Amino acid sequence: MKILVLNCGSSSVKFQLINTMDEKALAKGQVEKIGSGDAVISYQPADKNRMREVREILNHEVAIEIALAMLMHPQHGVIGDKSEIDGIGHRVVHGGEELTGSVRIDEKVKSAIRKCIQFAPLHNPHNLSGIEACESLLSGVPQVAVFDTAFHHTIPPKAYIYGLPYALYKKLGIRRYGFHGTSHQFVAMKTGEILKKPLSKLKIVTCHLGNGASITAVKGGKSMDTSMGFTPLEGLVMGTRCGDIDPALVPYIMEKEHLSTKEINNIMNKNSGMIGLTETSNDNREIVAEALRGSEQHQLALDIYTNRIKKYIGAYMAEMGGLNVIVFTGGIGENSPYVRKLILSDMKGLGIDLDFEKNDKNEVDIGTGKVKVLVIPTNEELAIARDTCKVLKADENAGTASISSERQAGDVRMLSKEEKAQLVLLWAESPNLDAETLAERLEKKLKRPVSAIRVEQELEHFGLTSISVEKEHD
Repeated sequence: MKILVLNCGSSSVKFQLINTMDEKALAKGQVEKIGSGDAVISYQPADKNRMREVREILNHEVAIEIALAMLMHPQHGVIGDKSEIDGIGHRVVHGGEELTGSVRIDEKVKSAIRKCIQFAPLHNPHNLSGIEACESLLSGVPQVAVFDTAFHHTIPPKAYIYGLPYALYKKLGIRRYGFHGTSHQFVAMKTGEILKKPLSKLKIVTCHLGNGASITAVKGGKSMDTSMGFTPLEGLVMGTRCGDIDPALVPYIMEKEHLSTKEINNIMNKNSGMIGLTETSNDNREIVAEALRGSEQHQLALDIYTNRIKKYIGAYMAEMGGLNVIVFTGGIGENSPYVRKLILSDMKGLGIDLDFEKNDKNEVDIGTGKVKVLVIPTNEELAIARDTCKVLKADENAGTASISSERQAGDVRMLSKEEKAQLVLLWAESPNLDAETLAERLEKKLKRPVSAIRVEQELEHFGLTSISVEKEHD
Protein backbone atom coordinates (compact mmCIF):
# COMPACT_ATOMS: atom_id res chain seq x y z
CA MET A 1 0.00 0.00 0.00
CA LYS A 2 1.02 3.62 -0.58
CA ILE A 3 -0.01 5.57 2.51
CA LEU A 4 0.00 9.36 2.75
CA VAL A 5 0.88 10.29 6.32
CA LEU A 6 -0.20 13.76 7.48
CA ASN A 7 0.62 15.68 10.65
CA CYS A 8 -1.36 18.92 10.66
CA GLY A 9 -0.34 21.54 13.22
CA SER A 10 -1.65 25.04 13.86
CA SER A 11 0.41 26.59 11.05
CA SER A 12 2.09 23.60 9.43
CA VAL A 13 1.51 20.37 7.56
CA LYS A 14 4.14 17.63 7.56
CA PHE A 15 3.69 14.83 5.05
CA GLN A 16 5.25 11.59 3.88
CA LEU A 17 4.22 9.09 1.23
CA ILE A 18 5.26 5.65 2.46
CA ASN A 19 5.23 2.37 0.59
CA THR A 20 4.29 -0.17 3.26
CA MET A 21 5.66 -3.05 1.18
CA ASP A 22 9.27 -2.07 1.93
CA GLU A 23 8.42 0.59 4.56
CA LYS A 24 10.37 3.28 2.73
CA ALA A 25 9.35 6.90 2.31
CA LEU A 26 8.91 7.69 -1.39
CA ALA A 27 8.91 11.40 -0.57
CA LYS A 28 8.49 13.73 2.38
CA GLY A 29 8.05 17.41 3.05
CA GLN A 30 6.36 20.10 5.07
CA VAL A 31 4.51 23.36 4.67
CA GLU A 32 5.22 25.96 7.36
CA LYS A 33 3.75 29.35 8.27
CA ILE A 34 0.32 28.51 6.85
CA GLY A 35 -1.94 31.54 6.83
CA SER A 36 0.79 33.95 5.72
CA GLY A 37 2.09 35.39 2.49
CA ASP A 38 5.53 33.90 3.03
CA ALA A 39 4.72 30.28 3.79
CA VAL A 40 7.65 27.90 3.28
CA ILE A 41 7.28 24.66 1.31
CA SER A 42 9.99 22.02 1.47
CA TYR A 43 9.86 18.74 -0.44
CA GLN A 44 12.30 15.89 -0.92
CA PRO A 45 11.73 12.79 -3.06
CA ALA A 46 13.74 9.74 -2.07
CA ASP A 47 17.34 9.83 -3.35
CA LYS A 48 16.89 13.32 -4.84
CA ASN A 49 17.72 16.87 -3.83
CA ARG A 50 15.50 18.83 -1.46
CA MET A 51 13.31 21.55 -2.98
CA ARG A 52 12.22 24.74 -1.21
CA GLU A 53 9.73 27.44 -2.16
CA VAL A 54 8.17 30.48 -0.49
CA ARG A 55 4.63 31.54 -1.42
CA GLU A 56 1.23 32.52 -0.02
CA ILE A 57 -0.73 29.65 1.57
CA LEU A 58 -3.93 30.64 3.34
CA ASN A 59 -5.16 27.39 4.92
CA HIS A 60 -4.55 23.68 5.44
CA GLU A 61 -6.54 22.62 2.38
CA VAL A 62 -4.29 24.72 0.12
CA ALA A 63 -1.22 23.31 1.90
CA ILE A 64 -2.32 19.72 1.32
CA GLU A 65 -3.24 20.54 -2.29
CA ILE A 66 0.32 21.81 -2.81
CA ALA A 67 1.75 18.69 -1.15
CA LEU A 68 -0.24 16.52 -3.58
CA ALA A 69 0.96 18.61 -6.50
CA MET A 70 4.55 18.02 -5.37
CA LEU A 71 3.97 14.28 -5.13
CA MET A 72 2.60 14.26 -8.69
CA HIS A 73 5.11 16.76 -10.16
CA PRO A 74 6.18 15.74 -13.72
CA GLN A 75 9.90 15.88 -12.86
CA HIS A 76 10.06 15.48 -9.10
CA GLY A 77 6.91 13.53 -8.28
CA VAL A 78 6.72 9.92 -7.11
CA ILE A 79 3.20 9.08 -8.27
CA GLY A 80 1.34 9.81 -11.46
CA ASP A 81 -2.15 10.23 -10.04
CA LYS A 82 -4.04 10.63 -6.76
CA SER A 83 -5.58 7.22 -7.32
CA GLU A 84 -2.22 5.64 -6.45
CA ILE A 85 -2.71 6.72 -2.82
CA ASP A 86 -4.34 3.77 -1.05
CA GLY A 87 -4.98 5.43 2.29
CA ILE A 88 -4.30 8.48 4.45
CA GLY A 89 -3.00 8.23 8.00
CA HIS A 90 -3.51 11.26 10.25
CA ARG A 91 -1.67 11.96 13.46
CA VAL A 92 -4.37 13.04 15.92
CA VAL A 93 -3.17 14.21 19.31
CA HIS A 94 -6.10 13.36 21.57
CA GLY A 95 -8.59 10.51 21.43
CA GLY A 96 -9.85 10.79 25.01
CA GLU A 97 -11.22 7.65 26.64
CA GLU A 98 -13.46 6.81 23.71
CA LEU A 99 -10.88 6.36 20.95
CA THR A 100 -8.40 3.84 22.30
CA GLY A 101 -6.80 2.67 19.07
CA SER A 102 -6.22 3.60 15.46
CA VAL A 103 -9.52 3.75 13.60
CA ARG A 104 -10.98 4.39 10.15
CA ILE A 105 -12.45 7.88 10.04
CA ASP A 106 -16.16 8.44 9.54
CA GLU A 107 -18.63 10.99 10.88
CA LYS A 108 -18.83 9.24 14.25
CA VAL A 109 -15.06 9.29 14.66
CA LYS A 110 -14.86 12.93 13.57
CA SER A 111 -17.48 13.79 16.17
CA ALA A 112 -15.42 12.02 18.85
CA ILE A 113 -12.26 13.89 17.77
CA ARG A 114 -14.21 17.14 17.89
CA LYS A 115 -15.39 16.28 21.39
CA CYS A 116 -11.75 15.92 22.47
CA ILE A 117 -10.96 19.50 21.42
CA GLN A 118 -11.72 20.43 25.04
CA PHE A 119 -8.65 18.38 26.04
CA ALA A 120 -6.36 19.44 23.17
CA PRO A 121 -7.55 22.87 21.91
CA LEU A 122 -4.18 23.63 20.28
CA HIS A 123 -4.01 20.39 18.30
CA ASN A 124 -7.27 18.54 17.57
CA PRO A 125 -8.89 21.41 15.60
CA HIS A 126 -6.00 21.42 13.13
CA ASN A 127 -5.96 17.62 12.96
CA LEU A 128 -9.64 17.85 11.97
CA SER A 129 -8.84 20.52 9.37
CA GLY A 130 -6.47 18.09 7.69
CA ILE A 131 -9.07 15.32 7.71
CA GLU A 132 -11.73 17.55 6.19
CA ALA A 133 -9.32 18.90 3.57
CA CYS A 134 -8.55 15.34 2.47
CA GLU A 135 -12.27 14.57 2.21
CA SER A 136 -12.43 17.32 -0.39
CA LEU A 137 -9.11 16.77 -2.19
CA LEU A 138 -8.95 12.97 -2.04
CA SER A 139 -12.60 11.99 -2.06
CA GLY A 140 -13.08 8.26 -1.67
CA VAL A 141 -9.59 7.56 -0.29
CA PRO A 142 -10.00 5.94 3.16
CA GLN A 143 -8.61 7.87 6.10
CA VAL A 144 -7.36 6.54 9.43
CA ALA A 145 -6.77 8.43 12.68
CA VAL A 146 -3.76 7.40 14.77
CA PHE A 147 -3.86 8.87 18.26
CA ASP A 148 -0.95 10.08 20.43
CA THR A 149 -2.93 8.97 23.48
CA ALA A 150 -3.84 5.46 22.29
CA PHE A 151 -0.75 3.55 23.46
CA HIS A 152 -1.29 4.79 27.01
CA HIS A 153 -4.77 3.31 27.40
CA THR A 154 -3.23 0.27 29.08
CA ILE A 155 -2.13 2.41 32.04
CA PRO A 156 -3.98 1.15 35.15
CA PRO A 157 -6.31 3.43 37.14
CA LYS A 158 -3.83 3.66 40.03
CA ALA A 159 -1.48 5.48 37.63
CA TYR A 160 -3.97 7.61 35.68
CA ILE A 161 -6.38 8.81 38.38
CA TYR A 162 -5.29 12.03 40.12
CA GLY A 163 -5.68 12.66 43.86
CA LEU A 164 -8.62 14.97 43.20
CA PRO A 165 -12.31 14.39 44.00
CA TYR A 166 -13.29 11.30 42.01
CA ALA A 167 -16.37 13.17 40.82
CA LEU A 168 -14.13 15.37 38.66
CA TYR A 169 -12.88 12.31 36.80
CA LYS A 170 -16.43 11.05 36.23
CA LYS A 171 -17.82 14.46 35.25
CA LEU A 172 -14.94 16.10 33.35
CA GLY A 173 -12.71 13.20 32.32
CA ILE A 174 -9.79 14.60 34.33
CA ARG A 175 -7.09 11.90 34.31
CA ARG A 176 -3.65 11.13 32.96
CA TYR A 177 -3.88 10.55 29.19
CA GLY A 178 -0.23 10.70 28.15
CA PHE A 179 1.18 11.68 24.76
CA HIS A 180 3.95 10.73 22.30
CA GLY A 181 2.36 7.27 22.39
CA THR A 182 3.16 6.47 18.76
CA SER A 183 6.85 7.16 19.35
CA HIS A 184 7.03 5.24 22.65
CA GLN A 185 5.32 2.23 21.09
CA PHE A 186 7.55 2.30 18.00
CA VAL A 187 10.85 2.35 19.89
CA ALA A 188 9.64 -0.26 22.38
CA MET A 189 8.90 -2.61 19.47
CA LYS A 190 12.28 -1.84 17.92
CA THR A 191 13.90 -2.69 21.26
CA GLY A 192 12.47 -6.20 21.09
CA GLU A 193 13.72 -6.58 17.53
CA ILE A 194 17.23 -5.32 18.35
CA LEU A 195 17.60 -7.51 21.44
CA LYS A 196 15.83 -10.44 19.76
CA LYS A 197 13.63 -10.84 22.81
CA PRO A 198 9.82 -10.89 23.11
CA LEU A 199 8.39 -7.67 24.51
CA SER A 200 6.42 -9.77 26.99
CA LYS A 201 9.74 -10.48 28.75
CA LEU A 202 11.04 -6.90 28.88
CA LYS A 203 10.71 -3.96 31.27
CA ILE A 204 11.63 -0.83 29.32
CA VAL A 205 11.83 2.88 30.05
CA THR A 206 11.50 4.86 26.82
CA CYS A 207 12.76 8.46 26.91
CA HIS A 208 11.37 10.63 24.10
CA LEU A 209 13.48 13.76 24.44
CA GLY A 210 12.88 16.69 22.13
CA ASN A 211 11.49 20.20 22.55
CA GLY A 212 8.54 18.32 24.00
CA ALA A 213 9.63 15.39 26.15
CA SER A 214 8.10 12.44 27.96
CA ILE A 215 9.09 9.15 29.55
CA THR A 216 7.07 5.93 29.56
CA ALA A 217 7.29 2.73 31.59
CA VAL A 218 6.67 -0.14 29.15
CA LYS A 219 6.15 -3.55 30.76
CA GLY A 220 5.40 -6.56 28.60
CA GLY A 221 5.01 -4.29 25.58
CA LYS A 222 2.30 -2.16 27.20
CA SER A 223 2.39 1.33 28.65
CA MET A 224 2.16 1.13 32.44
CA ASP A 225 2.81 4.79 33.28
CA THR A 226 3.93 7.94 31.51
CA SER A 227 5.16 11.39 32.52
CA MET A 228 2.77 13.62 30.54
CA GLY A 229 -0.69 13.82 32.05
CA PHE A 230 -4.04 15.47 31.37
CA THR A 231 -2.08 17.77 29.06
CA PRO A 232 1.49 17.65 27.67
CA LEU A 233 2.54 20.17 30.34
CA GLU A 234 3.04 17.64 33.13
CA GLY A 235 6.25 15.71 33.69
CA LEU A 236 9.72 16.58 32.48
CA VAL A 237 11.29 20.02 32.12
CA MET A 238 11.00 20.65 28.35
CA GLY A 239 12.07 23.21 25.79
CA THR A 240 9.43 25.77 26.80
CA ARG A 241 7.25 23.85 29.31
CA CYS A 242 7.88 23.80 33.05
CA GLY A 243 6.80 20.21 33.69
CA ASP A 244 6.00 19.20 37.28
CA ILE A 245 5.60 22.11 39.71
CA ASP A 246 3.76 22.70 42.97
CA PRO A 247 0.18 23.45 41.77
CA ALA A 248 -0.16 26.08 44.50
CA LEU A 249 2.35 28.17 42.53
CA VAL A 250 -0.26 28.85 39.85
CA PRO A 251 -2.67 30.95 41.95
CA TYR A 252 0.29 32.44 43.87
CA ILE A 253 2.01 33.74 40.70
CA MET A 254 -1.32 34.90 39.25
CA GLU A 255 -2.05 36.94 42.35
CA LYS A 256 1.44 38.44 42.72
CA GLU A 257 1.87 39.25 39.03
CA HIS A 258 -1.80 40.10 38.32
CA LEU A 259 -2.10 37.51 35.56
CA SER A 260 -5.10 35.99 33.80
CA THR A 261 -5.48 32.24 33.32
CA LYS A 262 -4.40 32.63 29.70
CA GLU A 263 -1.28 34.52 30.73
CA ILE A 264 -0.18 31.98 33.36
CA ASN A 265 -0.89 29.19 30.89
CA ASN A 266 1.38 30.90 28.34
CA ILE A 267 4.15 31.29 30.93
CA MET A 268 4.05 27.59 31.83
CA ASN A 269 3.76 26.32 28.26
CA LYS A 270 5.75 28.81 26.19
CA ASN A 271 8.14 30.74 28.45
CA SER A 272 9.32 28.14 30.97
CA GLY A 273 11.47 25.05 30.75
CA MET A 274 14.89 25.48 29.18
CA ILE A 275 14.14 28.82 27.58
CA GLY A 276 12.98 30.17 30.94
CA LEU A 277 15.92 28.73 32.87
CA THR A 278 18.64 29.82 30.41
CA GLU A 279 16.93 33.10 29.43
CA THR A 280 18.50 32.64 25.98
CA SER A 281 17.40 29.50 24.13
CA ASN A 282 15.42 26.26 24.12
CA ASP A 283 17.76 24.70 21.53
CA ASN A 284 19.67 21.91 23.29
CA ARG A 285 22.67 22.29 20.97
CA GLU A 286 23.08 25.95 21.90
CA ILE A 287 22.56 25.24 25.61
CA VAL A 288 25.18 22.47 25.68
CA ALA A 289 27.63 24.66 23.75
CA GLU A 290 27.21 27.49 26.26
CA ALA A 291 27.58 25.12 29.20
CA LEU A 292 30.81 23.71 27.77
CA ARG A 293 32.06 27.29 27.32
CA GLY A 294 31.64 27.80 31.05
CA SER A 295 28.15 29.29 31.46
CA GLU A 296 26.98 28.28 34.94
CA GLN A 297 23.38 29.23 34.17
CA HIS A 298 23.26 26.98 31.11
CA GLN A 299 24.88 24.12 33.02
CA LEU A 300 22.35 24.58 35.83
CA ALA A 301 19.50 24.35 33.31
CA LEU A 302 20.94 21.09 31.96
CA ASP A 303 21.38 19.73 35.49
CA ILE A 304 17.74 20.51 36.29
CA TYR A 305 16.60 18.99 32.99
CA THR A 306 18.57 15.76 33.38
CA ASN A 307 17.88 15.37 37.10
CA ARG A 308 14.13 15.29 36.42
CA ILE A 309 14.66 12.56 33.81
CA LYS A 310 16.83 10.57 36.25
CA LYS A 311 14.07 10.76 38.89
CA TYR A 312 11.47 9.41 36.46
CA ILE A 313 13.73 6.53 35.40
CA GLY A 314 14.17 5.55 39.05
CA ALA A 315 10.46 5.85 39.76
CA TYR A 316 9.50 3.67 36.81
CA MET A 317 12.18 1.14 37.70
CA ALA A 318 10.51 0.80 41.10
CA GLU A 319 7.00 0.80 39.64
CA MET A 320 7.77 -2.05 37.24
CA GLY A 321 9.76 -4.02 39.80
CA GLY A 322 12.98 -3.84 37.81
CA LEU A 323 14.39 -2.66 34.51
CA ASN A 324 15.95 -4.36 31.49
CA VAL A 325 16.39 -1.50 29.02
CA ILE A 326 16.54 2.29 28.83
CA VAL A 327 15.83 3.71 25.37
CA PHE A 328 16.70 7.23 24.22
CA THR A 329 14.87 8.68 21.24
CA GLY A 330 13.72 12.05 19.84
CA GLY A 331 15.98 14.87 18.64
CA ILE A 332 17.86 15.26 21.95
CA GLY A 333 17.70 11.62 22.99
CA GLU A 334 19.18 10.47 19.71
CA ASN A 335 21.79 13.18 19.20
CA SER A 336 23.04 14.54 22.54
CA PRO A 337 25.75 12.37 24.16
CA TYR A 338 26.30 15.09 26.79
CA VAL A 339 22.69 14.97 27.96
CA ARG A 340 22.66 11.15 28.05
CA LYS A 341 25.87 11.17 30.11
CA LEU A 342 24.38 13.60 32.65
CA ILE A 343 21.20 11.54 32.95
CA LEU A 344 22.95 8.22 33.56
CA SER A 345 25.78 9.46 35.79
CA ASP A 346 26.05 7.85 39.24
CA MET A 347 23.63 5.00 38.40
CA LYS A 348 26.09 2.08 38.46
CA GLY A 349 24.54 0.83 41.66
CA LEU A 350 21.32 0.25 39.70
CA GLY A 351 23.13 -1.67 36.95
CA ILE A 352 23.15 1.32 34.60
CA ASP A 353 26.46 2.38 33.07
CA LEU A 354 27.67 3.98 29.85
CA ASP A 355 30.30 3.09 27.29
CA PHE A 356 31.53 6.66 26.84
CA GLU A 357 33.13 6.05 23.44
CA LYS A 358 30.00 4.46 21.99
CA ASN A 359 27.86 7.17 23.59
CA ASP A 360 29.95 9.90 21.92
CA LYS A 361 29.44 8.19 18.56
CA ASN A 362 25.65 7.89 19.03
CA GLU A 363 25.83 4.13 18.53
CA VAL A 364 22.77 1.96 19.11
CA ASP A 365 23.98 0.01 22.15
CA ILE A 366 25.81 2.40 24.49
CA GLY A 367 25.54 0.59 27.82
CA THR A 368 27.99 -1.63 29.69
CA GLY A 369 25.89 -2.45 32.77
CA LYS A 370 23.24 -5.05 33.51
CA VAL A 371 20.56 -2.68 32.21
CA LYS A 372 20.83 -2.22 28.44
CA VAL A 373 21.02 1.37 27.16
CA LEU A 374 19.93 1.87 23.56
CA VAL A 375 19.68 4.86 21.20
CA ILE A 376 16.84 4.21 18.74
CA PRO A 377 15.66 6.79 16.18
CA THR A 378 11.91 7.14 16.33
CA ASN A 379 9.81 7.00 13.18
CA GLU A 380 6.29 8.11 14.01
CA GLU A 381 5.39 8.47 10.33
CA LEU A 382 6.20 4.82 9.66
CA ALA A 383 4.25 3.80 12.76
CA ILE A 384 1.23 5.77 11.48
CA ALA A 385 1.58 4.18 8.03
CA ARG A 386 1.72 0.71 9.60
CA ASP A 387 -1.39 1.33 11.69
CA THR A 388 -3.24 2.80 8.71
CA CYS A 389 -2.40 -0.25 6.61
CA LYS A 390 -3.44 -2.58 9.43
CA VAL A 391 -6.81 -0.87 9.93
CA LEU A 392 -7.60 -0.80 6.21
CA LYS A 393 -6.66 -4.46 5.77
CA ALA A 394 -8.80 -5.36 8.78
CA ASP A 395 -11.71 -3.57 7.12
CA GLU A 396 -11.08 -5.48 3.90
CA ASN A 397 -10.99 -8.77 5.78
CA ALA A 398 -14.15 -7.83 7.62
CA GLY A 399 -15.86 -7.17 4.32
CA THR A 400 -14.87 -10.48 2.75
CA ALA A 401 -14.81 -12.84 5.73
CA SER A 402 -17.38 -15.58 5.83
CA ILE A 403 -18.06 -15.18 9.54
CA SER A 404 -21.25 -13.36 10.36
CA SER A 405 -21.62 -10.81 7.57
CA GLU A 406 -24.28 -9.05 9.59
CA ARG A 407 -21.85 -8.67 12.48
CA GLN A 408 -19.11 -7.34 10.22
CA ALA A 409 -21.55 -4.71 8.98
CA GLY A 410 -21.88 -3.49 12.55
CA ASP A 411 -19.85 -0.82 14.33
CA VAL A 412 -16.20 -1.89 13.83
CA ARG A 413 -14.84 1.36 15.16
CA MET A 414 -15.43 1.83 18.87
CA LEU A 415 -17.18 0.69 22.02
CA SER A 416 -18.20 3.04 24.80
CA LYS A 417 -16.54 2.82 28.22
CA GLU A 418 -19.56 0.95 29.60
CA GLU A 419 -19.60 -1.46 26.63
CA LYS A 420 -15.90 -2.19 27.11
CA ALA A 421 -16.60 -3.04 30.75
CA GLN A 422 -19.29 -5.49 29.60
CA LEU A 423 -16.79 -7.08 27.19
CA VAL A 424 -14.18 -7.51 29.92
CA LEU A 425 -16.76 -9.18 32.18
CA LEU A 426 -17.74 -11.59 29.40
CA TRP A 427 -14.09 -12.41 28.77
CA ALA A 428 -13.50 -13.01 32.49
CA GLU A 429 -16.36 -15.53 32.53
CA SER A 430 -14.88 -17.50 29.59
CA PRO A 431 -11.30 -16.40 28.74
CA ASN A 432 -10.85 -19.15 26.12
CA LEU A 433 -13.73 -18.08 23.89
CA ASP A 434 -12.87 -16.84 20.40
CA ALA A 435 -13.59 -13.24 19.38
CA GLU A 436 -16.61 -14.15 17.25
CA THR A 437 -18.37 -15.92 20.12
CA LEU A 438 -17.58 -13.05 22.49
CA ALA A 439 -19.00 -10.64 19.90
CA GLU A 440 -22.18 -12.72 19.70
CA ARG A 441 -22.61 -12.63 23.47
CA LEU A 442 -21.89 -8.91 23.64
CA GLU A 443 -24.48 -8.33 20.89
CA LYS A 444 -27.13 -9.98 23.04
CA LYS A 445 -26.29 -7.76 25.99
CA LEU A 446 -26.11 -4.54 23.97
CA LYS A 447 -28.91 -5.43 21.55
CA ARG A 448 -26.94 -4.16 18.56
CA PRO A 449 -24.38 -5.56 16.08
CA VAL A 450 -20.79 -5.80 17.33
CA SER A 451 -17.74 -6.55 15.20
CA ALA A 452 -15.55 -9.54 16.07
CA ILE A 453 -12.61 -7.51 14.73
CA ARG A 454 -13.40 -4.73 17.22
CA VAL A 455 -13.66 -7.26 20.05
CA GLU A 456 -10.24 -8.63 19.16
CA GLN A 457 -8.72 -5.13 19.07
CA GLU A 458 -10.24 -4.13 22.42
CA LEU A 459 -8.96 -7.30 24.09
CA GLU A 460 -5.49 -6.50 22.77
CA HIS A 461 -5.69 -3.00 24.25
CA PHE A 462 -6.56 -4.46 27.66
CA GLY A 463 -3.75 -6.98 27.43
CA LEU A 464 -6.25 -9.87 27.35
CA THR A 465 -6.26 -12.77 24.93
CA SER A 466 -8.74 -14.65 22.81
CA ILE A 467 -8.55 -16.91 19.79
CA SER A 468 -7.71 -14.62 16.88
CA VAL A 469 -10.38 -13.92 14.30
CA GLU A 470 -7.70 -14.25 11.60
CA LYS A 471 -7.02 -17.87 12.59
CA GLU A 472 -10.54 -18.79 11.53
CA HIS A 473 -9.73 -17.56 8.02
CA ASP A 474 -6.53 -19.61 7.54
